[in-house]
Amino acid sequence: MSQTGYRKETTALLIVDPYNDFLSEGGKIYPRLKPVADAVGLLDNLRRLDHAIRAAGIQVVIVPHRRWEPGDYEDWDHPNPTQQRIMEQHQFARGEWGGEWHPDFAPKPGDIVVKEHWGQSDFANTDLNFRLKQKGISHVIVVGLLANTCIESTARFAMELGYHVTLVRDATAAFSQDMMHAAHDLNGPTFAHAILTNAELIEALPKAAA
Repeated sequence: MSQTGYRKETTALLIVDPYNDFLSEGGKIYPRLKPVADAVGLLDNLRRLDHAIRAAGIQVVIVPHRRWEPGDYEDWDHPNPTQQRIMEQHQFARGEWGGEWHPDFAPKPGDIVVKEHWGQSDFANTDLNFRLKQKGISHVIVVGLLANTCIESTARFAMELGYHVTLVRDATAAFSQDMMHAAHDLNGPTFAHAILTNAELIEALPKAAA
């Protein structure tokens, strides 16, 4: 897997779906993630990476899933299985705690918050590609949730659009270790330009200005 330098002018960190329902105790989805999240040190790794990215002057982009609202999927012809669960369980509900940002990963001044995605790719039916192009971004680092759904779909789409794509093994999680294995060892190498650990990525980032 090739590695690269990450220039602050052309690199962006994409934080996918940093909602309380995913990342916080009491979140609707968090219990299913917790074993894998704990095993990889997800929250601490995301905190360390977020700090290093900001210190390096790299653009942070928040790429959120659609917050559930009444009527979102009920009259759809064929909502997918994930959308069915969102409809039934009201995951990421707009106006509720579960649909708010995890406090450690809420947008900060200078961050880009793109339009919410309905499916699994953060590029499909959103303004993400447009916003990145306007910033001159060529390299994307994709972290957050879930490794084998939104992360993989977003990263694949990024590759198709011509971006250099980095996955981070321990800055994401899934519902099982098998899903993590598929995301990083089976599928990831077919489209990602780099698959790194959090420590490896931080070491490759430009150093903060003195």
